[in-house]
Amino acid sequence: MTTPFRISRRTLLRGAGATLALPWLEIMSGTARAASSAGAPTRLLTVFQPNGVFPKAWDVTDLPGGGFELSPILSPLKSLMGDFSVVSGLDNVGRGHVQLTGSFLTGHTITDKKNGVSLDQQVAQKIGHLTPLPSIELGTEPPRQGNASGEPIAYANTVSWSSETTRVSPEINPQVAFDRLFRSHSGPEAERRAMNRRSVIDLVMEDAKSLRKRASGPDQQKLDEYLEAVRGVEVRVEKTLHPPQRDWTPPTSPSDAEMERPAPGIPKRRDEHLRLMMDLMLLAFWTDNTRVGTLMTAHGFSRQNFSFLEGVSSDHHGMSHHKNKPDAIAEYTKVSTWYIEQFAYLLGRMKEIDEGDGSLLDHSVVLYGSGMKDGNGHIKDDLPLLVAGRGNGALKPGSHVKAEKGSPHSNLLLTMGQAMGLEIDNFNEVGQHTVGGLLA
Repeated sequence: MTTPFRISRRTLLRGAGATLALPWLEIMSGTARAASSAGAPTRLLTVFQPNGVFPKAWDVTDLPGGGFELSPILSPLKSLMGDFSVVSGLDNVGRGHVQLTGSFLTGHTITDKKNGVSLDQQVAQKIGHLTPLPSIELGTEPPRQGNASGEPIAYANTVSWSSETTRVSPEINPQVAFDRLFRSHSGPEAERRAMNRRSVIDLVMEDAKSLRKRASGPDQQKLDEYLEAVRGVEVRVEKTLHPPQRDWTPPTSPSDAEMERPAPGIPKRRDEHLRLMMDLMLLAFWTDNTRVGTLMTAHGFSRQNFSFLEGVSSDHHGMSHHKNKPDAIAEYTKVSTWYIEQFAYLLGRMKEIDEGDGSLLDHSVVLYGSGMKDGNGHIKDDLPLLVAGRGNGALKPGSHVKAEKGSPHSNLLLTMGQAMGLEIDNFNEVGQHTVGGLLA
């Protein structure tokens, strides 16, 4: 009898310096179907929008008997009504663009260049070892120079902090982000490079630890930050030399067209750039290269030009200080609505990706929002926030959730952390209570 041809469920497609997981195939070993159809992992995605919104164009209207009516800004989400919740009543901490951006995922105010560890990085520290990349941070704008309210404006280019003094800047170049996700990190040449880097790391760590013993307090802190970064490299080297066994295999895979490598450089059109970064985030989750992603739709102090939208001529930061002038409000609202249109596209694509026992969106915990409610006055109360996805059954979307007035938005970070499996009863010692109505 001829033995049927079989391949391992962990077989990867390799070529042109890239690897890609296969979907389940009948020629895979007998245990493959059970392994592939086992519960898909839960992903965390946070999407940050700068400069707030015009409150009257964002706030939803509750309907008699339950439910709510979408506001003008949220109208692009009409077809996804059962897949997200609007969260109202949560307040941010700090002041100005830099602090209100920095606290978005930490619940802390940046003080003396220190912050808390952000939600995405806390989750990455728990589950990041299960995937090639612990997390992916994507954006569309580089850090800016200067100061605002006593803080470096550059700090507002990210919402991700891996320690109280270490921010994680997003990658804004699509091709570089693609290569980080999919260019091969295996094979003899990769192993040779990894061995060389490990040798250097061993020497560096030894010298740094010796120096630390004789350093002053401030220098010890700087060395600790340095050693933390080196340890990150060390982990990546170890994964190259000894790849971890994957605990889940995606049952479907992107098409060749979807896996096309982006062209070099930064797209000139604002809309094309953001859409491309969203597509890369989708690929990162779809192929299980990471389960934690953060997308900065723009810098927290963004002055992006939106002249590609009809009737818009001001920069985003400028129009956010609308002074209640009708023309400025109209532009401000149009840009906010455009951002929600992009978010609706992202959720729609996540909903289309079949993972056997549900969609990618069903298996995700998604946060969308801004660090301020209204840019006119940097209003930080009642943040504009959306929570989407079902988190593998941890969340129950589809409602307008109203938190107790004056509650810190870190309560939402606590809620999302618990939905992602963090065993915590507070978030960074500031969020003390979960937000009722979100958890299943």
